Amino acid sequence: MRKSIDVTIFHNPLCSNSRKALGLLRACGIEPTIVEYLTTPPGHEQLGALIADMELGPRALLRDKEPIYAELGLGDTRLTDADLIDAMVAHPVLINRPIVVTPWGVALCRPPERVLELLPHAVRGTAIP
Repeated sequence: MRKSIDVTIFHNPLCSNSRKALGLLRACGIEPTIVEYLTTPPGHEQLGALIADMELGPRALLRDKEPIYAELGLGDTRLTDADLIDAMVAHPVLINRPIVVTPWGVALCRPPERVLELLPHAVRGTAIP
């Protein structure tokens, strides 16, 4: 039985961590809203809010192994948070994933099991580890 809990996952179906986090949510009986952020990226304001809710700096969300990271010079520490968010909005492949939003919190779910920390015990107790 699917639980009616408002959960959103910013998902890349090609990413094993993202697929596993989605699988854990579904194992808990939750069918989340799935945002395939590579095709439907968040805007600057939304991404900034997600970063603030995760209590991270934008640099912590950047995928620094992507070729575009070096091409854009994103390792430059003089870049502002707004510059980094702009780069992720323009090139969503730079956004680390999966980001999961629940009524109990928002987190970058790496490792994917971290998604269980965003769910109350009564829900996550049904998960398949």
